[in-house]
Amino acid sequence: MSSLPSAPSPLHIIRSHSSAISALSISNDNERIYSGDISGLVVITSTRSIRSLASWKAHADGLLGVQEWGKQVITHGRDNKLHVWKRPTPIPSLTIGGGSASTSGILELELSCSLDVNALNFCRFSLLSHTTGGRSSGVESRALIAVPNLIESSLADIWTLPSMERVHAAIGKGRLDGPVIPGTDGRAVKNPTGIIMSMHLFPTPYGARRISDTASNSHRALSLICSYENGSVKLWQYQNIEKERSIEGIGWNCVWSFKLHGESIMATAISLDYSMALSVSADHLIGRYDLNKNSTVDPPNSVNPAGTVYRTKRPGNVCAVGGWDGRVRLFSTKSFKSLGTLIYHKTGVQALVFARACTRTHTRASPVADDEMSTEEKADRSRWLISGGKDGRVVVWALMGFSTIRCNCHRGDRGQGTGDNFFFNVSLRMMDSG
Repeated sequence: MSSLPSAPSPLHIIRSHSSAISALSISNDNERIYSGDISGLVVITSTRSIRSLASWKAHADGLLGVQEWGKQVITHGRDNKLHVWKRPTPIPSLTIGGGSASTSGILELELSCSLDVNALNFCRFSLLSHTTGGRSSGVESRALIAVPNLIESSLADIWTLPSMERVHAAIGKGRLDGPVIPGTDGRAVKNPTGIIMSMHLFPTPYGARRISDTASNSHRALSLICSYENGSVKLWQYQNIEKERSIEGIGWNCVWSFKLHGESIMATAISLDYSMALSVSADHLIGRYDLNKNSTVDPPNSVNPAGTVYRTKRPGNVCAVGGWDGRVRLFSTKSFKSLGTLIYHKTGVQALVFARACTRTHTRASPVADDEMSTEEKADRSRWLISGGKDGRVVVWALMGFSTIRCNCHRGDRGQGTGDNFFFNVSLRMMDSG
């Protein structure tokens, strides 16, 4: 068996921040990188020129999350605010250059609306957007956004955008392990599961097949996977789809609950096809969950490859794990075999994101006619991995295709630990294996 190629050096190093990076995302067309830091600064970077398109102080405290939504940008901060900003109009891009880049502070964004949220959990929002005019139009006019409950940090709420109305309140109320009693620790409740540490909102398989994509009913068949302070992960599903709204968690059932971790879960992630989820914790373990299983008969498995932040490639076949030691480790999610290590950051890696798969829609798109990228260039960009560290650096890595790795999941695998590299964040996403 041939050996893997040596680990690549960074393709680009973006020095737009002076504080630790705490949030990263990329636009669906791979044109813009969004980065946020613990000071509340958000920067939008062009993936063509590797230059700043916008830089502004979005929050009075650190960023928990940032994500593009249609022609707007959503930011979530530790200041208990969730903001929706108007995305800047397209700016002519320059040819991609090598080396490093720093911010030029070109533009600030206009605030559209805001929502008061509970940021005690350090739990970022989860966005589920809906398109109108068909998938090819890419026009996102409505979205659902899940956040921790305003009062009880062990429960979840779901709001609509842009109307900012709450459609589901207190998901999990009365159904958590053990009795919920008043607490004195500032969390409003005290129970064995503890507060929500991360969440992901997605359509249930039934909703994806049977619910038409209209504003009146697109939000009814929903699933919400939540990870908790006690190391457990629960899958909630809304089964009372005859009603558009719910209160006190009515209509939401816990499909399954597993506890693979002995420590608090720092983050979870789900694949883009909603088939698999991963979780990480301070106990060195990665937990893997099959979202197609609607029972506890076939339990998930855990492995011990050690790291801190991760994302995945194609339908869940490769994941990247960022460690407190500043390294980014690549693993197969089938066997959790090591695929290599990326070394640049001097201290902890707190955010990771894979570029989106290169689709025909993105290939045909031409925001600037005389600056069109070739199909090969777009395919290369779709294999980018972007990391953000406590050193304030955003690093772009160009990865190989890993085309020999199968996409299906396999249970019963066991990986080897690599020392004291604790997990503190996790994400899972697909990217073409080329």
